[in-house]
Amino acid sequence: MSLSMNGVSSRVMQFIDPEERHRAGIQMPFQRLARQMQDVLGDGGILKEVVHEGEGPLVPRDASVSIHFSGFLEYSDQPFESTRSFKFPKMMKLGKDMTVWGLDIGLRTMKRGEFSRFLVQPRYAYGEMGCPPVIPPWATVLYEVQVIDYLDSAQVDEFFALSPEEQNLSPLSTLLNVVDTERSFGNRCFNQRRYEDAKDRYKQAMTLLSNRKPADGDEKRRVEEANLPFLLNLSLTYLRLERPHKALQFGQRALKISPTNTKALFRCGQACLEMNDYEKAQDYLAMAQARKPFDTDINNLLRKLALSYKEDLDKEKEMCSKMFSALKSKNKDVSGLEE
Repeated sequence: MSLSMNGVSSRVMQFIDPEERHRAGIQMPFQRLARQMQDVLGDGGILKEVVHEGEGPLVPRDASVSIHFSGFLEYSDQPFESTRSFKFPKMMKLGKDMTVWGLDIGLRTMKRGEFSRFLVQPRYAYGEMGCPPVIPPWATVLYEVQVIDYLDSAQVDEFFALSPEEQNLSPLSTLLNVVDTERSFGNRCFNQRRYEDAKDRYKQAMTLLSNRKPADGDEKRRVEEANLPFLLNLSLTYLRLERPHKALQFGQRALKISPTNTKALFRCGQACLEMNDYEKAQDYLAMAQARKPFDTDINNLLRKLALSYKEDLDKEKEMCSKMFSALKSKNKDVSGLEE
């Protein structure tokens, strides 16, 4: 952010009395910027400039958002806070995780993919106290914000606020919507390589499903089917966490629900291969290949299995050969003449 002052150094401008600036017709950087911005609330407290349009609906009131943002003070080219150093910024809950009220309000005017600037007056930012030693009292701040994505978590929040008994009385469709949102959160964590967080999200959703007391056989079937993607995702997540025993357990649980599920067979094969259980790995992968003969991942893993098995056999042969040579040499020493 570089806002020139018609040749007058911004460093010098800080020490010019405001009334003198007004008489000289000199505008401050934020004053100049404000002229091209829109008033969000109508009271001048939060001004907005859209730099790059987004698409789709506005960010919902109770959403969890993934954003990149940088905050600037006037006369500063360096942000006092920024998420730009993070490849994957964490999801933040509106109304809870934002430290600046004006930024929280501003986000609700944005769309997915949008990049905007917000000029936030002190009453919507850090107020009369500021945030020493970084933010001075009564500071107006500028935020540059990009909405990467968001998830509407209002229904999830409402559901978790219910007692277990109330949750069980809720329509099944509500429960399925809630666990689907949890899966979306988990998938986002997984894609950002935050595997422990992903695991916790998946398990939390499965706990909700396990607490459900099905009203009839059809509802029981639907709850079981809803468990399947979480079991598959947990199996893969544990593989990423290098815990193949747990990966195998969740893969086998998935097979109990769907015995011919190719992904479950493949996950079990992966886990067995990681544990050097080549025979079981071969069994699982052969069944997966029978379902999808031309699947690249399955065939590649079968080749890896064959190579790993051969390498282990070669190592075993080499070890036996060394042991036999050592034994032969020892026998020769025993049967030879004493010198």
